[in-house]
Amino acid sequence: MERKYDFRKRLEVVHKPNRRDPAIRPDAGELEITEDWRIVIDEAAGPLLANTVKDLQDYLWTSMNVSIRVTRTRNVAEAASGWGSVIVLATKEELPAMGGSLEKSRSYRIVAQTDRIVVCGFDDRGAAQGSYFLEDQMNLRESPVLALIDVTREPLFSPRMAHSGWGLDRYPDAHLNAMAHAGLDAIMVFVKDVDETPEGYQDFNYLVDRAELYGLDVYVYSYLTSRLHPDDPDAKAYYDNTYGKVFQACPRFKGVILVGESCEFPSKDPNTTGKLRLEWPADQPRTKPSPGWWPCNDFPQWLNLLSVTIREHNPDADIVFWTYNWGYAPKEDRLKLLRALPENITLQVTFEMFEQMRNENVTHVCVDYTLANVGPGEYFSSEAEVARERSIKLYAMSNTGGLTWDIGVIPYEPFPDQWNRRHQALRQAQEEWGLSGLMESHHYGWWPSFVSELAKWAYWRPSPSYESVLEMLAVRDFGKAAAPFALDAWSAWSDAIRHYIPTNEDQYGPFRVGPSYPLIFRRTVQMPSVDHAMFGNEIVATNYEPIEDPRHSLGASRIDVEMRSLERMLERIEAGNARLEKALQMTPDYKRIDGERMHGIGQFIARSIQTTLHVKQWWKLKHQLLSEGDTGKATKLLELMEELALREIANAEATIPLVEADSRLGWEPSMEYMTDTAHLRWKIHQVRSVLENEFVQYRKSLALTDNVQL
Repeated sequence: MERKYDFRKRLEVVHKPNRRDPAIRPDAGELEITEDWRIVIDEAAGPLLANTVKDLQDYLWTSMNVSIRVTRTRNVAEAASGWGSVIVLATKEELPAMGGSLEKSRSYRIVAQTDRIVVCGFDDRGAAQGSYFLEDQMNLRESPVLALIDVTREPLFSPRMAHSGWGLDRYPDAHLNAMAHAGLDAIMVFVKDVDETPEGYQDFNYLVDRAELYGLDVYVYSYLTSRLHPDDPDAKAYYDNTYGKVFQACPRFKGVILVGESCEFPSKDPNTTGKLRLEWPADQPRTKPSPGWWPCNDFPQWLNLLSVTIREHNPDADIVFWTYNWGYAPKEDRLKLLRALPENITLQVTFEMFEQMRNENVTHVCVDYTLANVGPGEYFSSEAEVARERSIKLYAMSNTGGLTWDIGVIPYEPFPDQWNRRHQALRQAQEEWGLSGLMESHHYGWWPSFVSELAKWAYWRPSPSYESVLEMLAVRDFGKAAAPFALDAWSAWSDAIRHYIPTNEDQYGPFRVGPSYPLIFRRTVQMPSVDHAMFGNEIVATNYEPIEDPRHSLGASRIDVEMRSLERMLERIEAGNARLEKALQMTPDYKRIDGERMHGIGQFIARSIQTTLHVKQWWKLKHQLLSEGDTGKATKLLELMEELALREIANAEATIPLVEADSRLGWEPSMEYMTDTAHLRWKIHQVRSVLENEFVQYRKSLALTDNVQL
């Protein structure tokens, strides 16, 4: 059993201990790092490179059981060309002859000879990434053995930014280090004011200091309120005291993410209410969208004002304008806004959303965020085309950190084949439209996994094929004998996600929290949540009801199609679980615990699918019951609902051992714990209350109709 938040102890481990297989010896064309080797850097090396050296030294000691020294020198070029048994970490500036072909930040060249390894980065970040590449290679080899190579590699995307998976806006050094090892180069923090996040105080300059030690930039994800229109006479002073104040206090912020729902302003666009959503009277219905949910014609004016305000303190600030909230709007209105945007901003577009999809005889609309639809959607491609035409820098919300809203309280989605399709689609978008940066997670955070490793390999050039990398990871994590069964499991799981149909009612309902989701009869309930959570239960809709929209088929038409698709998904997940269980029987003991946690994720996903199927069946039976006037038929429907409720209680009970074995299951940074043992027991009590109270009362009413004694 794990206690709550014990998963953070695992996140503190960047270098897994004792990876080394002592039976492995170098083959022809390979070298072995032994304890007579040393790591060498220039004596004037900066903090990032010095930190990287310590990281590599710790890796060799912790993972490979090799203890080596670190040496500083005034002449790193001499060490790179003449010293023996050394790993030299340097930059193009220090080794101009070796690094002459490097042209991009974070790129590097590695030359590995029998008695010498030289890592030359374009900059300190490149040298660090080169060092992490050495670690990746040794992890795959399971030994401090490296091939004799001369290779130059460069990243395809920058920034690659993500939110914390440790806790909302919380970035311990070990988590920063793990993110850097995964190839990320930026993090995000929600900002309400100077040194203020939605959860309270944080020293932003200190966060930037620590992130720099791992080669990471820090972006503001704006939660700053914009109460004035740019035309207002006090607008400049107002924004100086909001955005300007934040960047004056912390000018080393890399940039700012601006998304309508978080930082809308009182637009004068006649297609909107002209008021912030938080200022709209609760008792008045809205006939138009709030400005944050429409491509307002005065957004360019607002962005120009923010650009001037922010760049007074950071002239190179990356101002990222994300069009997420109005992808549903007519194409003409969306593109008209983009053609009026200032050229000195970055456009960010969600990759897969808003696409209409046919399933059997009905139409669904792809909601945020999902892996079921690889992308790009028409919303993305239409806006990307305008960005290309105008030479505006283009980013995508890609979720390739490994998680979406498909299943809300798991650490990552173990669907590698589908992730590979997303990676390839993003690379194609780079070729077609110049896509350059990625936002790889929202507040559900980034988690280190084999999925995040696949993203790292996909986003660097050159790299082995996806199939080769996947097989190497399977052998590393499960052993050679078990690897084919793990690959089979991953294939079945990857097929499963293609049967997932993303809908708002499911993603804000049973798939958001899984088996702790209640079964509502007539008495509505809210799920319990902690006060300090950013959202808690606010983003869980417990009274399940299909959400209607003119862009997709009616809920009553969709629900049976969705259930059939989920049944196919469940079958493939369970097939993958069975194959992984077989793999675990053949996995060496020292590797098994991570595989068992992966198996637990697969089982949790299966339980979540079962809950969602039960919720849909419950909704259908409830609506039949509440409109049934015949006592006999109503009694039969009530019995069917009772049987269904008991099956769902059993499903929730079977989930308890899973969340007790892995404290990350059932938790999400913005909601905190929603599917731990306490919430599962709450749900079981809630369903029993329906059976023992609400159904009893309903039976009494039925009896009165026909004067039947029960």
